[in-house]
Parts: sequence; structure tokens; C-alpha cells
Amino acid sequence: MKESIEAYIKNEPKLQGALIGISIRAANTGKMIYEHMGDTRFLPASNMKLLTAAASLNVLGEKYCFSTELRTDGVIEGGKLKGNLYVVGKGDPTLLPETYQLFAQQLHALGIHFIAGSIIGDDTWYDAVRLSQDVIWNDETFHYASSISALTISPDHRYDAGSVYVKISPGKYGDDAKVTVSPKTAYIDVLNTIRTGKKGGEEDVTMIRERNGNTIYLSGEIPEGGEGVEEWLAVWKPTDYALHIFQAALKKQGVLIEGSMCRGQAPDSSTLLYKHHSPALKKLMLPFMKNSNNTIAEILVKEMGRQVYGEGSWEKGLQVLEREMDGIGMNLETMVIRDGSGISHINMIPANEVTKLLYKIQKIDWFNTYLHALPHTVAQEPCMLGTLQGRMENLDVKAKTGTIYGVSTLSGYMHIKKGDNIIFSLLLNHLVDEDEGKEIEDRILHIIASAR
Repeated sequence: MKESIEAYIKNEPKLQGALIGISIRAANTGKMIYEHMGDTRFLPASNMKLLTAAASLNVLGEKYCFSTELRTDGVIEGGKLKGNLYVVGKGDPTLLPETYQLFAQQLHALGIHFIAGSIIGDDTWYDAVRLSQDVIWNDETFHYASSISALTISPDHRYDAGSVYVKISPGKYGDDAKVTVSPKTAYIDVLNTIRTGKKGGEEDVTMIRERNGNTIYLSGEIPEGGEGVEEWLAVWKPTDYALHIFQAALKKQGVLIEGSMCRGQAPDSSTLLYKHHSPALKKLMLPFMKNSNNTIAEILVKEMGRQVYGEGSWEKGLQVLEREMDGIGMNLETMVIRDGSGISHINMIPANEVTKLLYKIQKIDWFNTYLHALPHTVAQEPCMLGTLQGRMENLDVKAKTGTIYGVSTLSGYMHIKKGDNIIFSLLLNHLVDEDEGKEIEDRILHIIASAR
């Protein structure tokens, strides 16, 4: 196996000028089977989520739920809420448009038809820093760099909190393309100049959201008769976005509002009207890991900081994450951790440390939840394939993918039919085309499988 892997690395043109770290261990003993630059630090991309998932399961627990509260500083009399209504967010990334409709229904069920005050969004459960420290400006348009708020909303069950779903469909040749934004909201402005091109033509679409604003600029061309384009785009000021969706839900429910919408903190003396809980962390691990959800990753970091140190910040959350990794046995002195998602180009972890983590956690009681959450090449349901869909269909691999500019990574577990299972980490950096890294990773795992 060693000779085959090293021959491939040496002769693969796509690896010329690039770097690759490889670590392979026996799953049952942790014994090192093979390594190549295993102790050299590499950018992990979304393999960073392997650490975040382990830390959050350890700290928060599988049964942990996020919550959102409706509170008031007033009283209900004669169908009126005489006071302000506070929507208190505590980090739940699973709040959907229909959840805010449920909130409106709950208020109506309490006999509230008129709010003689303001709707106030309380996002103070976390600090006011919205982006992790190394997010680059041209990522800010997209869902994988969405702003983090304790009060937010997701457009669908992918739970890309703080984003909208944009679907661009072709019309007839020469016509403007059709654009649909979900959820439908006046909080977002879309300026569309995309034209419908000839059938069979090239698709060339650019999407940009203005910095510090919510105007989305769409330009380019899509071919007539094509499938179109879909994307999840980040929203500026997600707390206000959530409040706008809630306001529309109240209007639909027939609840009138006298005051305005704003952000503020609910008084300690406020009265609880309704409390909503998210699915347990055990279930939330699936969209987090299967879809490589950056927003959930960063929310988990802030939530760990809030629960352990009483401060929902990246600084405190990463302190907790590092503490947990140290407790598991990882060598923090050879690692740089800057966020929970892996979007940072400053994170650095050796492949040997990744496989050490994956070996050690097999003995922890939440491991089955962790393993089940990883993308799986031979899963029967498409949603369980996750980011490994269409890859290595003849191998039984459960692993976390990772991709940022110039970086492709894959780390996890491979089941060998003989029962000789392995733990592996493949970290590829300095690639000219990071998408080509997937082919290299797949080829190396095929070499390993054929040699066992």
C-alpha cells in the first residue's frame, strides 16, 4: 500500500506544486498504518467541523435544545397586549418562516389581536460580532458566510440561518430570467439583469449582495430550456430579517401592531408568553455534518461559550472547543483554531491529529450519533449521502468533506469487507483547482481499499 500511494502522489500531475498530508490508522487499535507529512500542519477547511461536532456533543449533550421565547413587559386585557412584545432568540438555527407563523398563532390563541407597543428582537444571548474573524469579503454574499445572530431565520430545512433561497429560471430566448426569492420578503431587494440565452448555451451567472446592505445584484445569462440556478445568499442583519418575517406572520394572523420594530433587550421582569424548542442536538447533527453547514458550526461555538463562560462569543466558544480537544488528547501546541466551520484560511491541523481525534471518540457514548451524522457513500437515502453524493459508490466510507479556495480535505472512517476498518485523514493544500482534490482523495481511498 505504501509504495502504491507514494507512486500515485509522485506521478499525479494535479498534485505538482501542491501539498498533501495523509494519516491512516487501524480503527480498532489506533495504530498508525501509513502517514505522509502526517505531522505537518494543513488548512483543514470543513474538516474543522469534526472538532466542533465532538466538542459540542461533549459540552452540550445529545439532548440539548435551543430555545426562543415570546415575552412581554405588559398585560393582556380585552384582546390587547398593553406593552411591548419581545422575541428573545437563543441561537436556534432551525427557526423557519412557518415557525414564526406558529408564534403568531400562539399569540392569537392567547387572545391577543392588537399589540399596543413595539415588536422588539432580543439577540443579546450572543455578542454583536456577526462574522468570524477570517471571513473574506467576497464570501459575505453567500450562505456559508452568513451573519451569526442569536435571533435568526432559515429559509428551509437545510437550516442555512440568516440566508434566503434564490432560484433563477430561464424564460424564452432574449427574455429576462425569472427570479424567485424564498421566503418572500420586502427586506430583500433584487436587481436582476440576467437574460435568457440560446438553448444549449453556456451558463454564466454572477450574484453579489452589496456589503452592509440587502440589495442583491444578479447578472449574466442562462440558456433557454436549462435547469436554471439555485443559491442560498446571506442576509445583512439577520435579526431584523427575522422580525420582518414575524411581522408578516402577525399580519396574516390578523394581529395588529401599534408600535415599530426594533432591537433591544427584554427586561428581567418580563413575562413569558410562549417558549419554543428546537430539535435536539442529536437530530441537528445531521444537517450540520451531512450538508457541512457553516452557520450551525459557528452557532455551536458561540453556544458553548455561552453555556460554559456565560458569554456567547467566538473567543469564549473557541476556548471551550480547545479545552475539549485537549481533554480528548489532541496536541493543541501543533494546531491553530480560528473558527468552528473551517472557512478560515488560518486554521491549521496535522492529519495525524485528525485521525487521533477520530480514534479517541469511538469510546465516547455519543459516538454513534457522530458517526451517523457523517456523509455516507452507500447510504440508501439520498439525504444521508450528504456531500459524498456521487463519490466512491463502491466503497463504504463515512467521512467529512472540506473545501475552501485551494484546499480539499476528507477525513473519516472506511469499512473494509474483511473487517479491517481504517481511520483516515487526507488534507490537500495549495491546489490550483480545489475541485480536483476530490478525484485525488477518491483515488487514494481506492488504493487503500484494494491493498487491505
